Amino acid sequence: MDRDQIQKEFHFKAVASSGAGGHHVNKVATKVQLYFDVLNSLAFAKAEHSRIIARLNNRLTNDGVLILSDQSSRSQATNKERVIQSLFALLEEARKPIKARKKTGIPKAVKRKRLEAKRRKSEKKNNRNYRYEG
Repeated sequence: MDRDQIQKEFHFKAVASSGAGGHHVNKVATKVQLYFDVLNSLAFAKAEHSRIIARLNNRLTNDGVLILSDQSSRSQATNKERVIQSLFALLEEARKPIKARKKTGIPKAVKRKRLEAKRRKSEKKNNRNYRYEG
């Protein structure tokens, strides 16, 4: 993953934040939206690229663009830094290979306990069928 290449490929858009905030929020665009074209990015190796696309598939637009936004601060610069950090964190997590699940066996003690419980239940039910002949 080439961070410098990624920084060349994404672009920003500043829009007005939603929510309460008075006069300031109505006239200043502090919410930052980051657009990153994952599909056409040159910053990844082929295996990484396919893993990232597969992992982030539900977050991409139809054109393969990832859109992230941040409006947590009243400062556009702070929001810009935060959205960049979240992009790199998201890409870092998505590019890791998925660990294969190791199939585990049922422990012998658990099998023994289950069979013992079955045997006890069977005996209990057989004892109910006792007929006195006398």
